[in-house]
Amino acid sequence: MSNPYRCPNCKTNRSRFNLIEQISHAVKKDPHTGDIIQEYAAVELEPFHLPYNGPVYKIQCAVCGLIEDERMFIKFGEQPL
Repeated sequence: MSNPYRCPNCKTNRSRFNLIEQISHAVKKDPHTGDIIQEYAAVELEPFHLPYNGPVYKIQCAVCGLIEDERMFIKFGEQPL
């Protein structure tokens, strides 16, 4: 997070961003009612339940509203204006 960002959409914003922390909760739902039947800890997942392996943070440009992975904002932040 200590890298410079630049929005890949509006291309001007380099300072105003929202950091969205992604926290996953592994659950099993009833297919008919949608009720949560069981919640899992990361160590007790069933064989066909893959653990979340996505990014920890998503970034939102506070100027245009674009939401992307952090690496996209970092790559654009590395490029000169």
